[in-house]
Amino acid sequence: MTNKLIIDMAIIEGFSDAAVVNTSDIVFDASFRSYCEENLCGQYGANHSCPPACGTPEEMKQKILSHNRALVLKTIWEISDFQDKVLISAAKKSHRDYTFSLIEKLEQKGYRGLMVGASFCSLCTPCAITEGKPCVFPRRQYSCMSAYCIYVKDLADKCGMAYTYKDGFLPLFSMYVFD
Repeated sequence: MTNKLIIDMAIIEGFSDAAVVNTSDIVFDASFRSYCEENLCGQYGANHSCPPACGTPEEMKQKILSHNRALVLKTIWEISDFQDKVLISAAKKSHRDYTFSLIEKLEQKGYRGLMVGASFCSLCTPCAITEGKPCVFPRRQYSCMSAYCIYVKDLADKCGMAYTYKDGFLPLFSMYVFD
């Protein structure tokens, strides 16, 4: 399947924009891990998909680079108040669901890969790690762009996508890395 067909599938699924890049073109910056360590989302050490449980910045980078291509996915959400956690959570869930739905369709066509989310894995609330248990959905579990230390603005620029969190619009980005 051509990159154009994959991108067309993404747009039909509900994404506002999509692009395919080589994973070797993705910029990683291990210093971004400090944002996870600040724990503003409350998931540091409380989620299998988040640091420190997900792996070191280098291990996360290698997970991405073990695949050749990345389908970069974007949605845009009109949210007038970026402090509105309910609306932002709903936008992230919808973005996640679009991503899963697209991945399912790609897997039906024989693609195998790895999801990189717009936010932390929220399949289980709370995550099983809080009870010292293994992940309930290890095949669907995903880590976010921050956990991978991906420089998302650079990636968006390479894909010709606007990366602007202002004027009442919240862009969300995820990826599907595959061969």
